[in-house]
Amino acid sequence: MKPLKFLAILSLLLAAGASSCGSKPADDADKESVTADAPDLVTEVDTLHLVPGMFAANIISNGHVKAAQWADIYFRNAEIISDVMVRNGQRVRKGQPLARLDLFKLNSEKEKNAAALEQARLELQDVLIGQGYDPSNTSAVPEDVMRLARVRSGLLQAEATYNATIKDIEQSTLTSPYDGVVANVKATPHSMASMSEPFCRVIDTNSMEVEFSVLESEGTTLSNGEQVTVTPFTQGASHTGRITEINPLIDENGHIQVKARLADGKGLIDGMNVRVNINRPVGERLMVPKSAVVLRSGRPVVFTLDGKKAIWNYVTTGMENLDSYEITDGLSGGETVIVSGCENLAHEAPVNVKSK
Repeated sequence: MKPLKFLAILSLLLAAGASSCGSKPADDADKESVTADAPDLVTEVDTLHLVPGMFAANIISNGHVKAAQWADIYFRNAEIISDVMVRNGQRVRKGQPLARLDLFKLNSEKEKNAAALEQARLELQDVLIGQGYDPSNTSAVPEDVMRLARVRSGLLQAEATYNATIKDIEQSTLTSPYDGVVANVKATPHSMASMSEPFCRVIDTNSMEVEFSVLESEGTTLSNGEQVTVTPFTQGASHTGRITEINPLIDENGHIQVKARLADGKGLIDGMNVRVNINRPVGERLMVPKSAVVLRSGRPVVFTLDGKKAIWNYVTTGMENLDSYEITDGLSGGETVIVSGCENLAHEAPVNVKSK
């Protein structure tokens, strides 16, 4: 290599090294790089005057709805079902008939037991006469004598049998114990009633509750009476409720089980999957909408307004909720924050505030 050419290359390398040693801090370099690459366009933005406000932290969980009150309805006799008056999903009122058994056999039993009861009453008179008492004046018979006479005559047993038959006839028609919705109807007319399986379930939709789990760090700060908002995954209407139970045990996954009673169960179904949201006020905080925070070089950035320019500010975020971040460092009260159009902004990029 010729000496002149070697000296020229060496001079270029030294110049490059000197330039590298004099570079600016990383933050400023990031800003200038983005600024240089940004097109010279004026971006329309919305702004917000930054002042401390009441911040509500969010606890979000998934849960499922359960009926706080429900009843499985059973037949008391294995007889033929004559009528089924409801279907699954039907709303019923308290006392409304649900199904009825055929009464032929039960009415026959009633007549037979009524005759046996009458016979036992005649036997009672004979027993009292044999004891020297007037059967037409039973009030004069001592209590212990009358009790023994009722046993000897068979009247006590006859009354119990007859009353049981009357009860069976009354219960041959199933009725709803309260207002609710019918579920799990499987029996059909002319089939045999089962005494081991319920004819149906009546769910009280006015007393629905939600079961969900929260992290240990969240559950230990909850208390009974706090409000929850429940939204079905099917995007139905939201429902509000209050926490009623907090299980004081932590499961193997580090979760605490919580129950909340809902104010209104309209539109909810037992077993439905829902999203549970708890808003908990934590005091005055500096906070910005989530739309105001963007990532630059892997760090959160918020742009503030300086005249007609957007100013790049690295920030530190704290708590968050569904729509806001708490700002713990990097901004101060009184600044004007850009809350829209931030995605393509650069440091000192020209902006125009939309008229409100």
